[in-house]
Amino acid sequence: MPHRNKAITKDVQDKLTPMIVLQDFIEGNSRFIRDEVHTIDHKALITQTTDGQHPKAIVLSCIDSRVPVELIFDQTIGDVFVARVAGNFENTDILGSMEYSCKVAGSKLVFVLGHESCGAVKAACDHVELGNITSMLDNIQPAVKKSEEEISGDHNSSNSDFVNKTIENNVQLTIERIREKSPILNEMEQNGEIKIVGGVYHISTGKVAML
Repeated sequence: MPHRNKAITKDVQDKLTPMIVLQDFIEGNSRFIRDEVHTIDHKALITQTTDGQHPKAIVLSCIDSRVPVELIFDQTIGDVFVARVAGNFENTDILGSMEYSCKVAGSKLVFVLGHESCGAVKAACDHVELGNITSMLDNIQPAVKKSEEEISGDHNSSNSDFVNKTIENNVQLTIERIREKSPILNEMEQNGEIKIVGGVYHISTGKVAML
């Protein structure tokens, strides 16, 4: 098994390209599926990152406990920023966090990660209303509406095709809104400094399918 005992330095981060980081994520997920992930010297990495960090990417993920972001991409301490909210959608605070990650801290990749069997997406499909959850689910409704035009049958969580399409649409629409709402990230992507990509994690297999 590969071994990790060195944190990412500024020099290493500067040499990374968006495609190198994306390939690193894809290969890390492949190792995770094969159960051949790095052995990690956590103590060494804690010591090396005490005075600073140079993460290669920021991942926007759902809060789901079955989607441990660093583990599924075989990343570790100091490797990635992670923003999490039920339904993995963007808002002003998350956009600001992404801008900090890329423009200030030097990350090369923005990865929007949806997942199979997403409870937030199912709830949005069912138009659930409950406390603050109601306004949270409003962020997923554009994906629900898009899926209603694309998938036949029942437009609720009983229709797995409808739910799966909404999970994908939610990732893709989130990526579009990130580009639209963040001139900083949009310009960085246009200049080739970062990539903004998305995928769906399959909790049944451990595989991240790129969209």
